[in-house]
Amino acid sequence: MTTTDNSLTLGIESSCDETSVAILRGGREILANVISTQIPIHQKFGGVVPEIASRKHIVNIMPVLDEALHKANVTLKDIDRIAVAYGPGLVGALLVGVSAAKTLAFALDKPLIGVNHLEGHIFANFLSTPELQPPFMALVVSGGHTSLVHVKDYNHFSLMGQTRDDAAGEAFDKVARVMGLPYPGGPQIDKLAKEGNSDAIDFPMALNEKGNYEFSFSGLKSAVLNYLNNMKAKRIEINKADVAASFQKSVVNILVHKAVEAARQTNMTKLVLAGGVAANSSLEGHLQKACKENGLEFYYPSKILCTDNAAMIACRGYYQAQAGDFADSNLNAIPYLELTDKK
Repeated sequence: MTTTDNSLTLGIESSCDETSVAILRGGREILANVISTQIPIHQKFGGVVPEIASRKHIVNIMPVLDEALHKANVTLKDIDRIAVAYGPGLVGALLVGVSAAKTLAFALDKPLIGVNHLEGHIFANFLSTPELQPPFMALVVSGGHTSLVHVKDYNHFSLMGQTRDDAAGEAFDKVARVMGLPYPGGPQIDKLAKEGNSDAIDFPMALNEKGNYEFSFSGLKSAVLNYLNNMKAKRIEINKADVAASFQKSVVNILVHKAVEAARQTNMTKLVLAGGVAANSSLEGHLQKACKENGLEFYYPSKILCTDNAAMIACRGYYQAQAGDFADSNLNAIPYLELTDKK
């Protein structure tokens, strides 16, 4: 998609343990996308500690902003609008980004845009594939959320279904933890699963009936935990690679099945993958295969745009600005912000 719009959008992302600032030209051209991750800090705790994450965002936000401006070779005066993720996420972490964005918008007298972090994940695909345009079916799979979204155009969505309990990414992290794998667990499970037999253990797939586009992973997580406990009680050696492969197969199969069915139900010809779990090689591979078998075009972000980043926030903010969807100084962090229908 080509554009003559040279306006600059500055995006800020601080919903969890990445402090990120990005600058986009015209909504899709990335001039800078700086990400400061806290993974090494939180690894010793086996997961993100919210208070520590908030404090590190405070330390990182200004240096990351300065680096982004330097990389983009622009100044704050050149910026046309400020977009920030205001939820969902850790409330303290979100507040750092929201406060920074509100301060910049006020000081520069620039429009402020509040972006739903999950919508940002979907829009990461517009950065990886410039020619991509709606409508399409989007499968959003992240640490805290799993959703199927019918994207009708840039500012009109319909939520087909979402998780009733644990998200897929959350299940990956929790299973990895009980298996003694380091944080973050998703990549560790993906790596270990390559060495295992995915048919070794028959783990359940919940809500598997036709026409049901909601997800549930808490039962699967419990099934893995019960299997591990039973094996330990019987003093039978556990093949962790087989457990990882069988667990991952159950997650991937239900995600692929529902995503393809939802796309066909809505007569979509394109299926888009989004969110941190989009980096999972098995999910990507099986979706690729299923889309080919069902005549669907398949799109997914580059690895750097799968995880939390400000470029996707700036991209979503750009299209909200085109629709006149701005925020005011009352914008606040909403940790449990949901993906909802947008008419």
